[in-house]
Amino acid sequence: MTEPLNTIRNLVVHHLHKDAHGPATVSLRAGELAVSASAQRLVDRLCKHYAERLGKGYGRFEDDEDNFPMPRFVRQHVQEGSIDFISLAQLMMQHLQTRAEQEQLASGGHVLIARVDNGSADFLLVAIITEAIGTTMTEDLDIIETVHLDLANLRVAGRIDLAAWQRGAERYISFLKGRGEVANYFKLFLGCNDVVVALRETQKLVQGLEQFAERQQLEPSQRDQLFERAHVFLDELGDEGLPLSLDQVASKAWPDAPQQLRHQLADQELALSSGFVPDRRAIKPLVRFKANAPQWKLEFDRSSLRSGAVIYDKHSDTLVLSNIPEHLKRELLAD
Repeated sequence: MTEPLNTIRNLVVHHLHKDAHGPATVSLRAGELAVSASAQRLVDRLCKHYAERLGKGYGRFEDDEDNFPMPRFVRQHVQEGSIDFISLAQLMMQHLQTRAEQEQLASGGHVLIARVDNGSADFLLVAIITEAIGTTMTEDLDIIETVHLDLANLRVAGRIDLAAWQRGAERYISFLKGRGEVANYFKLFLGCNDVVVALRETQKLVQGLEQFAERQQLEPSQRDQLFERAHVFLDELGDEGLPLSLDQVASKAWPDAPQQLRHQLADQELALSSGFVPDRRAIKPLVRFKANAPQWKLEFDRSSLRSGAVIYDKHSDTLVLSNIPEHLKRELLAD
């Protein structure tokens, strides 16, 4: 799959100073960053890491702009044009500082704020990036320590799809859920209402599994195994009232190559949340076909197509049922 081209419209990096259980302060850069080759690589890598991460929350702006001012900031910059990008980023940092103060476990780092257009979406990206110490080799082949940005362990980031917001989409904000407390303070900073409807999310998960089977061009038996494994796992979670992890779904449903399924479930267009309790009604299509027309209603297991109990003839567009129960035979003969 070709990675989308990220056109950086605006970019700035500020710093949030915060240790766990400590106060929060900010250091602000005076102006925007030039879009250099290094800056482009950083944003590209960040977008890629973010897109590939499972376990995101999705939602829309809260209506209460007094306590959740992010929609007002965004509207002033994007729609009204009353503040420029630097002013927007500074207002965001002030609010981030307030929210970080309220969460004892929050920690600081470099705060990258960028407006990016990838051809399909115009979005505002916010990420708190920390540093890590690694090792490298010098030209003289000496081993030295070096400090680098730790994108692989990105824990705090969010994205606001500005185009989707302006056209009134149902959900246009996403954020990394990570640890509950940290994710919650960052969700509050974004002003994101992430109320999840379990039935709808479960239906989207089933859709994602079906898309995966289609794109992988799975044989019928492989498709049945994928769906059966997913159904067993999701049914158990739904029965026990336990929230799911998309990583676990990928590992349980496609154990031989879970990363392939993770990639599908992380699709931004699917916008699949994590942490909801599966709705057992919505997972039935994984193992059963159900359909009705004005004069009939039909339901049967997917496995019956493999066993020959149900045969579909695509040329005549007919279904042939075998092993008809005796009581149904009597009713049919008596009619």
